[in-house]
Amino acid sequence: MSTIRFHAMPTEHAESLWNGGDDAYGSRPETMVSDGPGHPCRHCLQNIDAGQKLLVLAYRPFPSLQPYAETGPIFLHATPCPRYVCDEALPPVLSSSDYIVRGYGFDDRIVYGSGAVTPTDDIPERARNLFERDDIAYVHVRSARNNCYQCRIDRA
Repeated sequence: MSTIRFHAMPTEHAESLWNGGDDAYGSRPETMVSDGPGHPCRHCLQNIDAGQKLLVLAYRPFPSLQPYAETGPIFLHATPCPRYVCDEALPPVLSSSDYIVRGYGFDDRIVYGSGAVTPTDDIPERARNLFERDDIAYVHVRSARNNCYQCRIDRA
C-alpha cells in the first residue's frame, strides 16, 4: 500500500494573490469578511474564522490551459498564512461528509472512470487505491456539491 501526502495550494500562488496578483481569469480577487465555517483557505487548509477577511478568486490548479484544466472559485485568507504541512492525515478543512476524489494523468487530464463521491474518512484509502494504477499521476479532492477544488494528493 503506497503512502500519500495531502498538498495545499503552492505558496508561490498564494503569495502572488496576497501581493495584488490576478486570479486564473486575470481578475483581482474579491475581498469579503467570513461569516463563519464554510470558507476553507486552500493554503493553510483551515476554515477562515468569522470576522476574518478573505479573498474569493478563480483558481486553476493545473500548469497550463487545456480542456480538462478545471477552474473554479476558492477562498484564501486575505493575509498570509502558513502553508499546510504535507501529511498523510486528512487536512482539517475536509469537514463535509463526502468529497469527489478523482485521478489525473501525467498529461494533467482527468482519467475517466477514476472519480467517485467518497465518504471523507475513506479518502486516504481511495487515493491509495487510485495510485495502484499506472495511469494516475495525482488526485484531486473536490467538493461533492459544487466541484470546488480542495487540495491535491500525491504519492509520498
